[in-house]
Amino acid sequence: MKAIRVAQFGGPEVMQLKNVPDPEPGPKQVLIHVRAVGVNPVETYIRAGRYPNLALPFTPGTDAAGEVAQIGALVSHVAVGARVYTSGSVTGAYSNMTVCEAADIHPLPDKASFAEGAAMNVPYGTAWRALFQRARAVPGETVLVHGATGGVGTAAVQLARAAGLTVIGTAGSDRGAQLISDLGASHVLNHRLADCLTEVLKITENRGVDIILEMLANANLGKDLPVLARHGRVVVIGSRGKVEIDARELMVRDAEIRGMLLFNLSARDKAAIHAALRAGLENGTVKPVIAREFPLEEASRAHELIMQPGACGKIILVP
Repeated sequence: MKAIRVAQFGGPEVMQLKNVPDPEPGPKQVLIHVRAVGVNPVETYIRAGRYPNLALPFTPGTDAAGEVAQIGALVSHVAVGARVYTSGSVTGAYSNMTVCEAADIHPLPDKASFAEGAAMNVPYGTAWRALFQRARAVPGETVLVHGATGGVGTAAVQLARAAGLTVIGTAGSDRGAQLISDLGASHVLNHRLADCLTEVLKITENRGVDIILEMLANANLGKDLPVLARHGRVVVIGSRGKVEIDARELMVRDAEIRGMLLFNLSARDKAAIHAALRAGLENGTVKPVIAREFPLEEASRAHELIMQPGACGKIILVP
């Protein structure tokens, strides 16, 4: 089969398309014929060596969608030929074929495309965990989604609206603003403006927002706290450096900052997330926004693009 291989840590150019032996699933594993692969920012950090405990060489990626090609002897909940998406990969997703643990295989409804299936795990899993497992969001609350045009951001807007929350989203372009408005955001702010967050207090009549989903804490966290409502929660999803905050802004609001990393999921929480996401795919409340599709051999181009500002949806690789 063909797979992207990383033999040394570095820039996007270290990813090379290679011919490698077809993998074989173990007793509790499943072999997937990959039709689409989701590209995530975390994979650029792994490729660059930010997770140095990873053995070289390796194939990146955890998120794919396709058909079941082979099942292990102890697998009974999925059949050969079934359409599925993945929430993890043993051998790496940037490939024609990938081996996954049976627990990381989820049914893909017929109405969903393979590209949409490949867009599920990291973006929608992150958004769902941030909103409902970390922020404990409830209907009627107001959530501010920073960077609402990216993969996690668009997912968060959809999930929050479907759950009855009022959404304020930020975008950096007219195109992005229109996108998140179409997805259900009640208000859209331009995060390129220095005083962007002052509009939050006007929108909420000085009450503030109950929840903030923070994609770039090093740039925004200090500005987030003054626009929180009493008992508000900030969930930090992404950060690229240190930040200084005024802790009194937390104290006067009885507010909280909560971190999250999808890789910290327990098996029980992971099962709950994907039960909810499968239902969303089936009833139409979950509809991933696909921004660009690249052939597998252009994985390096996809890695360059995903780290640029102005994202509007999900980047997909097609083997």
